[in-house]
Amino acid sequence: MNNNAMRNIKNIIRLFNPYKRDAGMWAFSLNRITGIGLTIYLYLHLFVLRKIAQGPEEFNQFIQLAQSPWYVAGELLVIIAVLLHGLNGIRIALTSFGIAVPYQKQIYYVVILLTIFASILIGIKMVQ
Repeated sequence: MNNNAMRNIKNIIRLFNPYKRDAGMWAFSLNRITGIGLTIYLYLHLFVLRKIAQGPEEFNQFIQLAQSPWYVAGELLVIIAVLLHGLNGIRIALTSFGIAVPYQKQIYYVVILLTIFASILIGIKMVQ
């Protein structure tokens, strides 16, 4: 790889690196990461729906897969990503309209706490 390509890769990695940055950069990075993850999940979801539509055998295989601990953990990760991305999106909308600009750091911490709290409750419900 040439120097220009390496520099481009380092710049892209730096966009996602919230290390030694304030809460706003953490919020920005988490929003990007969850957005990318949810986009990937959308395509996986469509693939699974197509497989399920192929007949009863495929549906039964999916049901077996859906009952595995790895699948349940993946579902919980998707729920956490949706909560974080959605709540952070509300924070971004509020600050974009100038409603909560002085409180955006505090709102971010509330977003994190709500995500953690809701994720714990949902996780407990999922394993019961």
